[in-house]
Amino acid sequence: MSGDVAPPVERVDRQLMRVAFILVLGTFMASLDATIVSVGVDTLTDEFGASVAEIQWVTTAYLLAVVAAVPASGWLAGRFGGRRTWLAAVGVFLAGSVLCAMAWSVTSLIVFRVIQGLGGGLLPATGQALLARVAGPNRTGRVISVVAVVPLLSPVFGPLAGGSILSVATWQWLFLINLPIGLVAVLLARCHVPVVPPSTRRTAFDLRGALLLSPGLAVLVYGLTEVAHGRTLPAVAGVSLGLAMLAGFTVHGLRTSRTPLVDPRLFARPPFGAAALALLVLGASVFGTMFLLPLYFQTGRGLSAWEAGLLLAPQGLGAAAGSVLVNRTIDKVAPRTLVVTGIVLILAGTVPFTQLGHGIPDVVIAMALAVRGLGMAMVGAPVMNIVYSRIEPEQLPRASGALNLLNTVGGSVGTAALAVVLESRLSARGTEISWAFADTFWWVLGFCVLAAAGATRLPRTQAGKR
Repeated sequence: MSGDVAPPVERVDRQLMRVAFILVLGTFMASLDATIVSVGVDTLTDEFGASVAEIQWVTTAYLLAVVAAVPASGWLAGRFGGRRTWLAAVGVFLAGSVLCAMAWSVTSLIVFRVIQGLGGGLLPATGQALLARVAGPNRTGRVISVVAVVPLLSPVFGPLAGGSILSVATWQWLFLINLPIGLVAVLLARCHVPVVPPSTRRTAFDLRGALLLSPGLAVLVYGLTEVAHGRTLPAVAGVSLGLAMLAGFTVHGLRTSRTPLVDPRLFARPPFGAAALALLVLGASVFGTMFLLPLYFQTGRGLSAWEAGLLLAPQGLGAAAGSVLVNRTIDKVAPRTLVVTGIVLILAGTVPFTQLGHGIPDVVIAMALAVRGLGMAMVGAPVMNIVYSRIEPEQLPRASGALNLLNTVGGSVGTAALAVVLESRLSARGTEISWAFADTFWWVLGFCVLAAAGATRLPRTQAGKR
């Protein structure tokens, strides 16, 4: 099969699920690596004799590289073909992983994390677009429900995996663990993933848009990160310059006669605009919460990284259960019903965290996380199915890139914004750490309300129906 162009699979059979499993390995690597290194910050600080301010760039550099890479995924897949782009992204990611394990200083590690992040940023978007193209519009919903659960699980299992690795091996294995996963994914993809030809419409790369969008997003995230660290001048400069570059990109995208990197007009096309808002705010809620809770468990309750990971595990179980539920109902239930129900569950699961100051027991936290996980699984896949099943096949790579970009930006900007709020509340609350975290979770609830507003604009018709 590796040398032939395969037609879209017409039924959800073993072959299609095999393709979904192979492609999800790439998403799993990229998503897991965004969180697995977080528990190794103390180890890396000791290893390289660096300050916390310096070592945090090991995580930030990866995140910024991911944000910078996602916008180009649609053009690359359209120009070179989905499978070829995906395989190249895996190769870049693995090369970056090996280089990270060979790092001899903080500076070299940061540079190599950028390389790793560039590959990791391409994997989810190209994988989803390739899977949607292979499945066809009438089968996209069920297979996407399998893929979409992975980013929800990685923030939960990343700290557990990182803690386990560091308990039995050196820090280099935080990066080398990617090699067996990536090599297996490449071998299986070459045998079982069909070749999807490049787009017949060859478009020039939007260089001006790339110079405005990707750096603009990266500078904006950098500025927000500096706000959280209390550094006023770089924070103001970063946020201002980032917003100006994004505004410039929007104007360019509306005026250019060429195909822009991300077409701003997409967001005016229903249901893309509503879906985009839902994913943007969902990303802020999901990744923002996964930033706040481990920090609270370790600073507010004195838990280890391993213990914090165990307490977060119920969210992964809820997400897995939600994935099964969505897989069975996504072609039968109206997409808006699934998404709104999911957001309501996320809201219900977030409310207990606004009461952390009262010292809520672990069993309540576990139940709330399970409910949140169930709700999150009911949002991502239906939203993506709405878009993928209603868009022309040749536009899938760019649409997938735009949706993944919004989810990534929502996660990074939302996390940075919540860090700023938390820092403010910690200063205001003093020694009342639990109440400072509780105050911050009211902002997470606000994100969920915004997501619900976007979800009410989604189609009433059943998923997968035109």
